[in-house]
Amino acid sequence: MSREVTSGARQDLTVAAAKRSAQRAQTGAAVSRTFALSTLLLGSIVFLVPFYVMLAIAFKTEKELGATEIWSWPQNPTIENFKYVIENPNVSFALFLRNTIFVSFTTTVGVLFSSSLVAYAFARLKFAGRDRLFMLLLATMMLPGIVTMIPTYVLFAKLGWVNSFRPLVIPAFFGGGAFNIFLLRQFYLGIPRELDEAAFLDGASYWTIFSRIIAPLSGPVFAVVGMFTFFGTWKDFNGPLLYLNDPELQTNELGLSTYNALQASKWHLVMAGSVLVMIPIVILFFLGQRYFVKGIVMTGGK
Repeated sequence: MSREVTSGARQDLTVAAAKRSAQRAQTGAAVSRTFALSTLLLGSIVFLVPFYVMLAIAFKTEKELGATEIWSWPQNPTIENFKYVIENPNVSFALFLRNTIFVSFTTTVGVLFSSSLVAYAFARLKFAGRDRLFMLLLATMMLPGIVTMIPTYVLFAKLGWVNSFRPLVIPAFFGGGAFNIFLLRQFYLGIPRELDEAAFLDGASYWTIFSRIIAPLSGPVFAVVGMFTFFGTWKDFNGPLLYLNDPELQTNELGLSTYNALQASKWHLVMAGSVLVMIPIVILFFLGQRYFVKGIVMTGGK
């Protein structure tokens, strides 16, 4: 009888200890989740405050801007600032937008085409010095852009490409950048090689395997590389500043800088122009957000 009581008491103690352990685990998980959410919320606020200030100023009149704090939302929001910016005869934002779309779209196409082919070679083909060549490619990422800026400008000047879109567009079709190649290669390594081998047995060439097997499976990572490239080109300032001298060739960022110089003291107009420049890429990001996140997760999982 005493043994049964002792055994029952031990079972009760074990159950109680398990419950306490589960409760501690639940409490720890809740604390960790709360901390993570609080950190993300704080970070979101920090990043969103500048956007709020920009929008608040853009919708204010010049009189209200001088009479209120920059943090305050306008009492009577107006879109007259945007109309004035768009209809300004001295600065054509429609022309800037057209130039920027052409440069960004063409560059994105070139980067996707060239970097995907180079990454395919590093991930799937076997040739002498492949790994050493890949390490050399990655080493170029450590070179600051300022180091190659002057030699690159001299080269394009010798070719007669200055004051045209060619220095901004044509290099994208020759490699696509070390980071993009690395990102695509890592994704390709996660695709089973059995698919390649089965295609080879059916008589497929390397191009057929890439175009009909690898590329269709690489939609998420293509979305990541495409969005990175498009956003970077859209917001590029140094490239157009170096190579585009003709006002008719200016892109958004260069045109916005010009407009800022013309309207230096009228911040409500400058902020309205900034909003107009920002709207397209914000829309594009929200439209492609699902593919962007999926591509980041799948590429980082390798």
